[in-house]
Amino acid sequence: MRTTHPISLEDAEGYIASICFKTGPPAAIGVELEHIVHTPEHPTRPVDTAALTAAIEPGLPHGGRLTLEPGGQIRLAARPQPDLARLHATVNAELDRLDELLAGAGLRISGAAIDPHRAPRRVVSSPRYRAMAASFARRGGDGRTMMCSTAGLRPVLDAGPARGLAARWAALHEVGPTLLALFANSPVHAGRDTGWASTRMRTWYGIDPARAGTVPTGADPASAWARYVLRAPLLCVRRPTGRWGVPAGVTFADWIGGALPGRPTYDDLDYHIGTLFPPVRPTGRVQVRYLDTQPGRDWFAPVAMLTALLADDTAIDAVRDIAEPAAGRWVEAARYGLTDTVIATTAPPLADLALRVLARDGLPGALRDEVAAAVEDRFRHAWPYLHRP
Repeated sequence: MRTTHPISLEDAEGYIASICFKTGPPAAIGVELEHIVHTPEHPTRPVDTAALTAAIEPGLPHGGRLTLEPGGQIRLAARPQPDLARLHATVNAELDRLDELLAGAGLRISGAAIDPHRAPRRVVSSPRYRAMAASFARRGGDGRTMMCSTAGLRPVLDAGPARGLAARWAALHEVGPTLLALFANSPVHAGRDTGWASTRMRTWYGIDPARAGTVPTGADPASAWARYVLRAPLLCVRRPTGRWGVPAGVTFADWIGGALPGRPTYDDLDYHIGTLFPPVRPTGRVQVRYLDTQPGRDWFAPVAMLTALLADDTAIDAVRDIAEPAAGRWVEAARYGLTDTVIATTAPPLADLALRVLARDGLPGALRDEVAAAVEDRFRHAWPYLHRP
C-alpha cells in the first residue's frame, strides 16, 4: 500500500505539496474548541480523568468529537457546516449538551484559554504524550504548560480557489496579530497575573520554532509548507513497544537520509505533519491556531470575523491593507493585546470591515449583533488605547 511504502525526499516534497491545500469554491466552515475543566468547589484540584471520561462518553447530538488533551482539557471538534448560521446553531447545541454532561459529574468549563487555577500537570498519558513531554522539556517548561494548561479556538476553513491562494494564505497570517490581540483571553495562570494578554500564545512562543513557528508566506505556499515539514524535528517515531522518543534535532528529512533505523513511509509522514503546530496549518483545509478559546458562547465572534475577512478577493485586499502595520507583531499582540499602539489602529477598521461583509453576505441580524456585541465588549475594556473615530 502507498501509505506503508518507503518514501524518498523528492516523493515527500511532492506529496506534502499535493495534499496541503484542497482548492475549490469554499463549501464548509468548521471549528475546534478546547476547554479547561475544573471542579467548581475545588478548582485547584487536578481533574479526575476517569470521571471526566465517563461524563463525556454519551457523546454529542450533532456528530462532534470529544477527546481529552494531556492536562485533561476537552477538545470538541465540530462537524463542518455549509454556513455560519448553521455552524452557530450546531456548535452551541453541542456545547449545551457538553455543559449538561459535565454538570452531571460535578465539573464545569472555566472559559479561559489557560488554566487560571492550576499549575501544569499531565493527567492523560500515552506514548505520544510521553515523547512530546520529553522533547519539549529540552527547551524548558513552556511545552509542558502548553500541553497541560492551554485551550485554543481553531477555525477550520476551506482553502478556496487555486487563484488567489497565496494572497489568502498571506492574509491569514497578516491579520493574525490583530485577531490574537482582539480576542486574547488568558491573562491569569495558576492564580497569578502573568502580565500577558494571551499567556497561552506566550507559551507557544517558547516551543521549538521549527515546530510551532510561522510558515513562510510567498508566491508558493505549498512548497514553503513542504520545506517546513521536512526541516522540522521529529517529535517521536511510533513503535509497537517501548518508548517513542527520538534524539534531539533529527528532522524528517534526516530520517529519510538514514539518521534513524528503518525507512519512513507516507503514513509516517502523515503522522509527522500532525505533530507540527504553526499558527496557521494547512491540512487540506486551513486550520487557524492563533486564537484563544473564548468564554461562554463567544467563540462565534472570532470565527465569523475571520470567515468574513477572507470572504473574497475584494475583502482580502482590504484586509491586507488594513492589517499591514500590525503584520508580524505576534509577540506584541500576545503581550499587550489591544493596548499595543499599532494594533489599536488596525483592530477597529478590521472589525468594521468584517461586520459589513457579514451584513452583505446575509448573516442574520441577530447573529451580526452577537458578533458586534462581543467585539464592542473587548474594545470597551481597551478604550483609552484605541484610535477610534
